[in-house]
Formats: sequence, structure tokens, C-alpha cells
Amino acid sequence: MPRDGSWWQGFDGPLPQNLEQLTASGYVFAILETLVYPHQYARGLARRMQESLLTDHQASLGVTLVDESARRTLAALQGRGWREVGRIQREDDATPVRVLVLPLGERTEDHPDGLVHNDRTQRPG
Repeated sequence: MPRDGSWWQGFDGPLPQNLEQLTASGYVFAILETLVYPHQYARGLARRMQESLLTDHQASLGVTLVDESARRTLAALQGRGWREVGRIQREDDATPVRVLVLPLGERTEDHPDGLVHNDRTQRPG
């Protein structure tokens, strides 16, 4: 994602500070338009592909957009730990889409959401 925050244009309401900081750090990776054909021998393939993409790009946070009508997709992602943080209305699209994030940091008592702010994720000076 671009570090300048332009990806978040059209976000409904104020952008959570932790998302802004992580975006500025360059450790946010957006996964869009992933399609995996269901097959009995490919169980968990979409999850493994997402994990591989996020790991390979050393992301601290995964982000994806889900159409309002895609209830099965939303349920599947939430079942894998993705959580909804808001909606985005793009200029070229008539309907808003849900914004889901997958925090990849260690969950601790101080950071139960897994969004850890360390040297990599501080806002640039």
C-alpha cells in the first residue's frame, strides 16, 4: 500500500491511528481479488495463500475489501481472524465496501489487537 495514506481515501469516519501508523511504516499489504476454486483436495488453500503473501512481504497487517453482499466471504475471513474496521466508499463505485484487517503482530496484554507499534511501525519523522 502507498505510505501516503491515499489508499484510505473514502474511509467512513476517522481512520484509526494504528492503521495510519502502520500504513506510513510500509508494512501493510492489501490482498484484493483473490479467487480459489473449491476442491476437496485444496482445503485451506486460500488461507495458506494469504498467509504466504503476508509473510513473504513481511507485513505487520493485512487488509482486504469485501463487498456488502458477500456474506459467505465475510464469514470465512472473520473465521480466520480478519476483523472489520469500517467501510470505504470509492469514487468510482456506487456502494461502500467493508474494510477487514488481519493483525499479524503478537497479541499481548498491552496490545490485545496484535497491532504492535515498534521501530518498524512508527510514523516517519
